[in-house]
Amino acid sequence: MATLSEIELIVGERPAVMVYFSAPSCGVCHALKPKLVQAINANFPLFEILSVDVSRQPEASSQFGVFATPTVLIFFEGKEFIRKSRNMSVAGLVEEIRRPYEILIGTEHGTE
Repeated sequence: MATLSEIELIVGERPAVMVYFSAPSCGVCHALKPKLVQAINANFPLFEILSVDVSRQPEASSQFGVFATPTVLIFFEGKEFIRKSRNMSVAGLVEEIRRPYEILIGTEHGTE
């Protein structure tokens, strides 16, 4: 599980980062995460994936304005591009990521 300082460092250094905020008592969080991680890894190989347990890292949740779980933040080149909370479609999120990923990272690192 990532700390606030680790998140800030990695978001600043890596071109594409997904931060997944969850809680131990969140059943949806535990069911969604493996599906989401698999989809991101399969479609976007340059993504760095970080996980945050909001019960252990409340300062990270507060800093990023996360008040519901699960919440997914997608960063490109240090800037937040996508924010999804609670009910989300893995396929829908992949499609939302595809265009900015291809523009910013390049299609040579995409799914083609």
